[in-house]
Amino acid sequence: MSKNLSANGAKQFSALAVAIAETYGVPDTTKMFAVEPSIAQELNDKITERADFLQRINVIMVTEIKGEKVFLGVSGPITSRTDTKTKERDAKDMSDLDNDGYELHHTESDVALPFAKIDAWAKFPDFQDRYSAAVQKQIALDRIMIGWHGVTAAVDTNRVTNPMLQDVNKGWLQIAREKIAAQVLKEGQVGSGKITLGPGGDYANLDALVHDVKQMIDPVFRDAGDLVAIIGSDLLAADKARLYANQAGTPTEKERIESAQVIATYGGLPSFTVPFFPADAVVVTSFDNLSIYVQDTSWRRHVIENPKRSRVEDYNGRNEGYVVEQLEKFAAAENVELTA
Repeated sequence: MSKNLSANGAKQFSALAVAIAETYGVPDTTKMFAVEPSIAQELNDKITERADFLQRINVIMVTEIKGEKVFLGVSGPITSRTDTKTKERDAKDMSDLDNDGYELHHTESDVALPFAKIDAWAKFPDFQDRYSAAVQKQIALDRIMIGWHGVTAAVDTNRVTNPMLQDVNKGWLQIAREKIAAQVLKEGQVGSGKITLGPGGDYANLDALVHDVKQMIDPVFRDAGDLVAIIGSDLLAADKARLYANQAGTPTEKERIESAQVIATYGGLPSFTVPFFPADAVVVTSFDNLSIYVQDTSWRRHVIENPKRSRVEDYNGRNEGYVVEQLEKFAAAENVELTA
């Protein structure tokens, strides 16, 4: 590994530092600086654009590190009629049924670029754009991973023991486990510790399972028309295999299966797979019921050359957290095990 940057590599790093300084409106990136809220919003938007799933949900900037949820939840119908001759009209409170808030936690996305890597990339004239895109893409993927696998916000995280970033923050599934345990199905037969899916199991097929999960959604939201089923890859793969087996020797039917992405709906709901979603789980909710909040004044950045480690270090930190906007509109099934 190169102990020092090559002339071309040093030139590219210098150009990168200048570009970052100009983007953030600071004189020097080698000193930690606070990102202005308007620029933090632009950065947040770019990260969101790197993942289709993040574009479907809410990734928004908030002012406070702790407070009430941003989105106004409607807890039921608001249309009525009043005989004002006998009584006053009664305005309906549109607040969430759960009256639950949010709390953000300091989150770090620190990147080390070995000098040798910079030297190798120095031949690309768009080095700066390539680097920025790569970092933004990974932050986007990390946010999704934490959303599905995060169980705690540890003071000192450990990627070795928590490879799915389980200790960075509490994600949507963990929020549901803690706050609406009755809406998280974990076993079929009492005491089994699992849900079996397939012939002879708790559920004969995926349609039946998704239908049951949907029934745990509050009736106010159940037929609103925006619910989706997010389904684990193993469960979808098993269902796809059964469809292929049933259609053996009929290529035209196989083509229909492929073009329809297996089946368009399960349990009467549009079905989706998303990155890092647990392979053995099902979630029923709407995309706009899932949120990531980022504090607009919390983003800090620091880019330095560290010859002691023969690398450039790019430190990014901000406060962020996960929110299920309306808990009554979220239900899940976990530990789904396929029968033979």
